[in-house]
Order: sequence, then C-alpha cells, then structure tokens
Amino acid sequence: MQRTLSIIKPDAVKKGVIGKILDRFESNGLRIVAMKKIQLNKEDAKNFYAVHKERPFYNDLVEFMTSGPVVVSVLEGENAVLKNRDLMGATNPKEAKPGTIRADFAENIDANAVHGSDSLENAKIEINFFFKENELS
Repeated sequence: MQRTLSIIKPDAVKKGVIGKILDRFESNGLRIVAMKKIQLNKEDAKNFYAVHKERPFYNDLVEFMTSGPVVVSVLEGENAVLKNRDLMGATNPKEAKPGTIRADFAENIDANAVHGSDSLENAKIEINFFFKENELS
C-alpha cells in the first residue's frame, strides 16, 4: 500500500466540487486516510512549492494557492501515487483526457483544480508537511 498527498486547490473549492473530486478517489480504490480544509499562508505556500522557486510561475502559484481555502488529504491504496496522477490528468486541462479531474473541473494550467505528489519520495515529504503522525489513520 502506498500513500500520496492530494490538494484540492482554491479554484475547485470555490466551485463547490470537493465532494465530486473526493468521490473520484474513493470510487477508484483510494482510501482517504486524513483530510483537512485549511487556508495556506504565504510562508507555507512558499515553503511547500520551494522546489519551483526559480521558475517564472512561482510567485503566481504562491498567490493562487493562498487566494482561498484548500482541502489537503492523504490517499492510500495500491500504486496510490500513479493512480492519483492518472485520475488528475495532465497539468494543462486542455491536454487532460476526458473524464479526468482536470478535464472536468479545471479552468486553465494555473487554476488546475488539484495537486498530487509526483513520486513516492515526494509523497512522504508532502504528507509530513501537512500532517502529524497522529493525524494519519
């Protein structure tokens, strides 16, 4: 069993599609181990996305991720990282396959509805960023 991190981003939270997105995970064999709705502050957003610090979209990403509440969850299941990435679809929703979360709920490459860990190693780091051990069941 693997665990991965999922973030439902401010655009999707604002649209009221949290339940629809969570249903996609559960309907495809991913169990929600932990979940919380939070408002990221700039410092946390900068630290979480520090890997992108040198990229031209970094400041816009931080602004976007702090523009409203997000839902952060830990998903568990067989091949959870890959399964979540498949469910999300391509980063650019115009390139995402029909039926994926981004194809169905994202507005554009910046407001693309969800974030998911891109590797098992990053999943562990990202889960630990948002959750304490006693919050994971």
